[in-house]
Amino acid sequence: MAKTRGGMMVAWVWIRGILARRFLRVAGATAGVALTVALLAAMTLFLVQASASMTSRAIGAVPIDWQVQVISGADPESIRKAIADATPVKAVLGVSYADVAGFEASTGGTTQTTGPGQVVAFDNGYFADFPAEIRLLSGSRDGVLVAQQTAANLHVQPGDTVSIKPTGLPPATVRIAGVVDLPDADSLFQAVGLPAQAAPQAPPDNVLVLPRQDWQRLFEPQMKLRSDTIRLQWHARLAHDVLPADPVPAYTFVTGAQRNLEARTVGQALVADNLGSRLGAVREDSLYASVLFLFLGLPGIALAMALTFAVISSGAVRRRMEQALLRVRGATTQAILFFSAVEAALVAVAGTALGLAGAWLFGPAGSPGPQPISAVSDRPLLFVALVGVALGFAALLFPAWRDARLTTVAAARHTVGRGAAPLWQRLWLDVLLLGCSGFLFWQSASTGYQIVLAPEGIAATSVDYKAFIAPALLWLGMALLTIRLSGMVIARNGRLLRAIVAPVSGPLAPVVSAALSRQPGRLTVGIAMTALAISFATSTAIFNTTYNAQARIDAELTNGSDVTVFGTSDKPAGAHIAALTALTAAAAVEPMQHRFAYVGADLQDLYGIDPANIGRATNLSDAYFSGAGAAATLDRLAATPDGVLVSEETVNDFQLQQGDTINLRLIDARDHQYHPVAFKFIGVAREFPTAPKDSFLVANAAYVARMTGSNASEYVLMRAKGDPAALARQAHSVLSFDPALKVTDIGQATHLIGSSLTAVDLAGLTRIELGFSVVMGAAAAGLVLALGFAERRRPFAILGAIGARPSQLAAFLWSEGLVIIFGGLVFGLLSGILTAWMLVKLLTGVFDPPPETLSVPWLHLAIVLGLVVASVAAAVLSARPSAEPVAEQLRDL
Repeated sequence: MAKTRGGMMVAWVWIRGILARRFLRVAGATAGVALTVALLAAMTLFLVQASASMTSRAIGAVPIDWQVQVISGADPESIRKAIADATPVKAVLGVSYADVAGFEASTGGTTQTTGPGQVVAFDNGYFADFPAEIRLLSGSRDGVLVAQQTAANLHVQPGDTVSIKPTGLPPATVRIAGVVDLPDADSLFQAVGLPAQAAPQAPPDNVLVLPRQDWQRLFEPQMKLRSDTIRLQWHARLAHDVLPADPVPAYTFVTGAQRNLEARTVGQALVADNLGSRLGAVREDSLYASVLFLFLGLPGIALAMALTFAVISSGAVRRRMEQALLRVRGATTQAILFFSAVEAALVAVAGTALGLAGAWLFGPAGSPGPQPISAVSDRPLLFVALVGVALGFAALLFPAWRDARLTTVAAARHTVGRGAAPLWQRLWLDVLLLGCSGFLFWQSASTGYQIVLAPEGIAATSVDYKAFIAPALLWLGMALLTIRLSGMVIARNGRLLRAIVAPVSGPLAPVVSAALSRQPGRLTVGIAMTALAISFATSTAIFNTTYNAQARIDAELTNGSDVTVFGTSDKPAGAHIAALTALTAAAAVEPMQHRFAYVGADLQDLYGIDPANIGRATNLSDAYFSGAGAAATLDRLAATPDGVLVSEETVNDFQLQQGDTINLRLIDARDHQYHPVAFKFIGVAREFPTAPKDSFLVANAAYVARMTGSNASEYVLMRAKGDPAALARQAHSVLSFDPALKVTDIGQATHLIGSSLTAVDLAGLTRIELGFSVVMGAAAAGLVLALGFAERRRPFAILGAIGARPSQLAAFLWSEGLVIIFGGLVFGLLSGILTAWMLVKLLTGVFDPPPETLSVPWLHLAIVLGLVVASVAAAVLSARPSAEPVAEQLRDL
């Protein structure tokens, strides 16, 4: 007991001593551990939150979780009970489908007839539990409803009658109560039970919705005659509150419940697991996001670790002197290591605690205010804490153990001369890493940067994680190249070194450069640390800014503009163009036609625009068009009145050549029939605002209006002066009298963009990483330099004793700081820009369309560089010669 108490007393005396005499070095090491732990913990919190956000968005984007189709002859109620037994559900309602030969209507003195279609009936309460399936455009929801496209084909409106042609039965007449939009038609009419490799079936062009009792009266006879034309599905909404927050276990939970249902129904039902399919895609994105975001943060974590080791190594000479003195006084190796372990425990525990506290105080990305660490499972945080403790012990114990084992009293004397170059320099490892990085990047480029792979016929994505090796090797190679080149420049004491120090050393430049050339190892550490910090700040800032800008472009492409008003052919949004233009929050307003045209037998979206003015209300990227930029393509369209831009898929499907004449069938407003209209194929459009991803057409609105007898513009694109949400609220207020008009803003479209990755908000992560980059940039340059100055107070005091003036001593200090700043800026900016460029290029497949240029946050970079310079200036000023007599300084040292 007494021995233990004595050991504790000795440890306490040692701690007091190092805090009193070496506080700056201990504080620096503690700060390095704290930075590492805080950044790692903040990244962990962000990834957990990002995964939960992706899961929440994925679940919210699925209108129907399960579609369970009852096999003919099976008992529907037993299937319904099996669904409720397989997993907790919120709602299970039935939907009946009937195939019909077509519809017919007589309006305005003409008769319109459609091709085959479907008549649907929903159980009571369906619209309340599945609100995304039906959107009322006009009329009443009580009664027979006609789909918007069918109403346009038949030219009917509420109050008109439509004749239904059942299969094998006489026609039946119904009166239309309302016109509806079917936003989720692809899922609502999907063919349940097809193999995964089968191509998806397009929804029917003609749809009627009947009340349940009317449907049963009309189609029960058809069921007896042709049971293959009648289907019953149970649509289920699962209890989302029981799903795990992470998409990977959520996917496992949902697919397991699906297999349980299939086992319960033993072949009596087919299941379309829409929720599982969506989570299956999102889990890949979640894993990909984890790799991406950790890759962005790992350089910062590595830098914080390197900063910790650099701080410790700056006191290597003093540590050897202390060990030599301890040996003279009889201390054993075990005692020396005990004192080092006490110091390591102090640094490790204090740094880990400060890091975790910092991560908790600032909260995870995107969530202002403190967030409970309990929001994350204990295992990741325990791992973070262990990393911090291990870092603290490794940074202090390993050098102490090495010196204690290899250093004797005699060997503790200063050695003269330079040792051999490190092994990695003799092996040219830096050049090898850069060469491998270039080769792997070239390999990715040769395959079109397909980092996200979607094999043909497989409804899932996979991630080529090997693609991240190229930027990782680039970062490591540039770090080693920085050490090699800066060491060469300093050691050779050439014109470049003298030119760098000349602005602050003046006539002493040859002497100062000669002095600096004798200590290349210490200076290269400072340059490398500064370069790594600037590289981390630059690459992170550029990538995150480009990512966020591209996410906005993706959302704008989906929505059409900042705010878009969607109307119909009967209720065009363009009719209210004057009222929308007068809104105070609107900077520009442009109408756009949205019609339907047949290319052969394929019905496609046709957009009529004014090529000269469409750019006022929306951004048109060069990546939207193939073969020419946006401006050149729109100029060509404006110069060709009958010109048409065709999507890539349509060009490939119909083997079109530019200059071909395409006969499109458009509905004429004068007789409500489809007629062929000749267009000239003049260009290819990969993307277009509000257009679907596959097949669409873009033409001159004036030509479309003249050939169809209607100048109505179904859509209106609006650019906001400020907040798009404010403009959307104004537009909604003006148009609230007409439910057929739908107002959406770019914020709402963010939830609907194609990639779940770009739906993740990087703003919070950007704040975390950029905040750490600022701190580490200042610490890398200033703290390492200040510690170096502190360890060399004795030589400076000796120079003062032999007559050196304060201005001459300052020349040495400022020159050293300038060398570190210059080298750090040159190599850091080069490495950061190259890393960001490589990452953005590799992520071309994530963005739709890919970014044209890098988005550079000049203000943030200027702040980082300014703080680096300020930290170096502060370190130099803090090391200025003391007014205390030289004899007193030497006595203290």
